[in-house]
Amino acid sequence: MAAHFHNQDIDPKLKEKRKLSTFLDALVHQHLEGIKKISLNYIFCTDEHLLGMNQQFLDHDTFTDIITFDLSENEREVVGEIYISADRIEENAAKFKTDFNHELHRVIFHGTLHLCGFLDKKPADKKEMTGQEDACLKAYFNL
Repeated sequence: MAAHFHNQDIDPKLKEKRKLSTFLDALVHQHLEGIKKISLNYIFCTDEHLLGMNQQFLDHDTFTDIITFDLSENEREVVGEIYISADRIEENAAKFKTDFNHELHRVIFHGTLHLCGFLDKKPADKKEMTGQEDACLKAYFNL
């Protein structure tokens, strides 16, 4: 399997992990050709844990829902660690009036899309990223 899910400080009660792993594998292959190795590790943690990582590795002193580390050693592999704050997912789900599971999957897809080369800092890039996330949600949940 391409994806592994770990609970650092918190358990977000992620269901259908095998289905999700298969979907993420297909997502990577959809956007990148010639990939021979995919290893994605999703680590679910608290706001405090992710804030510490944000300060240590990115010199940002703000809460965030996700930090993605690309550990790939060449262009024929996608290897990454994706840290996700379940606290932030819960808060964002309420803010955006969606359910926790939907927002959790959006962020999981977001991290994977980053590893596929999608960016989100500029307005046009953010619009493209959001469109890709929406397409993933629609395909995954058969909406």
